[in-house]
Amino acid sequence: MSKKSPIWHPFTQHAIFPDSLEVVKAEGLYLHLRDGRKIMDGISSWWINTHGHCHPKIVKAVQDAASEVDQVIFAGFTHEPAEKLAHKLVDISGDGLDYVFFSDSGSTAVEVGLKMAIGYWHNTGRQRKTIVALENGYHGDTFGTMATGSRSVYNAAYNPFLFDVVHLPFPEGDGKNTVEAFRKLLSNRANDIAAFICEPLVLGAGGMLMYEASVLKALYNLCSDYGVFFIADEVMTGWGRTGTRFACEQAGIVPDILCLSKGLTGGYLPLAVTLCSGDIYRAFYSKDRAKTFFHSSSYTGNAIACASALAALELWDGEPVMERIKDIETWHGQNLVALAARADVGNIRQCGTIAAFDVVDPDNSGYLSNIGPRLQEFYLNNGVLLRPLGNTVYIMPPYCTTKDELETIYDTITRSLDYIRNAPSQ
Repeated sequence: MSKKSPIWHPFTQHAIFPDSLEVVKAEGLYLHLRDGRKIMDGISSWWINTHGHCHPKIVKAVQDAASEVDQVIFAGFTHEPAEKLAHKLVDISGDGLDYVFFSDSGSTAVEVGLKMAIGYWHNTGRQRKTIVALENGYHGDTFGTMATGSRSVYNAAYNPFLFDVVHLPFPEGDGKNTVEAFRKLLSNRANDIAAFICEPLVLGAGGMLMYEASVLKALYNLCSDYGVFFIADEVMTGWGRTGTRFACEQAGIVPDILCLSKGLTGGYLPLAVTLCSGDIYRAFYSKDRAKTFFHSSSYTGNAIACASALAALELWDGEPVMERIKDIETWHGQNLVALAARADVGNIRQCGTIAAFDVVDPDNSGYLSNIGPRLQEFYLNNGVLLRPLGNTVYIMPPYCTTKDELETIYDTITRSLDYIRNAPSQ
């Protein structure tokens, strides 16, 4: 590109990173750059490319759909890709999730879930208004989702505009600290609590923090006991990332509201869904038009995006996706052994295809740690895309990744740690 780009990129400080790398082709694990380099996409382009870039079956589905139906108004209209996708999602999500609401991103999927829960109590004449969430959680960048996420550098400028949310402490060890805090809160304020929301098993942008399925089950049980809606934000954890199609499966639970996006289309087009129980749907089903669920976006139920999602879901039936997930899980474990022996690495953790560890940072500056940008630059200079969350390095590759490719990523990580150790102040 010959002149300065006018694009303002997300989560990018342009004063430090003035130039963006131009991708001319994406295929499988690799991003092909304008300058001729190939970059291994070790984070699935922010966790969305589950099957790898430009999977030919998804490409063909999109090409075929594009000649049939583009975007049509979704209020009072429907089309075959959306109907097929909705039925498929209801079939695979577990008993009790009977209705599907379409939107276009993870943030909107969660916004919809929150509005469903609060709207239910409003429409049924019971004014429950409090949302409960986990400390260190992240649910998106719209105002409602920022409110439910932890207060941090992400949203510090907007804190005065965010509604109050009760945040439970992050689970430590067996998670009794979290469960007991929630139990105490419910015993005092159950009639005021509309819903509990969490990222099941893994808190993504909060630092790839992990907790046990038994804790998830206990929190769900408390919601059930006290009549509080349980919202599972599986925008990141869904579609096999934690080792099962949905993280909630590992706790043997089906949430009242399930938020999905990212891997829904295999990373091809933006699409999100919020699934809910029949009870929630029926609270808005009325001859009284004032009880309508007033939410939409212009591209709700986009036919081409739905076609890409159907193709991505068909891969789960037609290709050995779970075997690939289990292989990556195994290979992660093998490579993490060597890292565990290093004194400059701590808190090694893994859940399914997600592996993470913390680089020892004397400044303990969290997300703003200077270690993160230095590591990211090293990785890119050595042909690997990893974006550390402060001093937390995580690896979340697409399922097409081979053992040799993953080992190359880990070799690059090892060399990056040596680089940081030998040039600590550069």
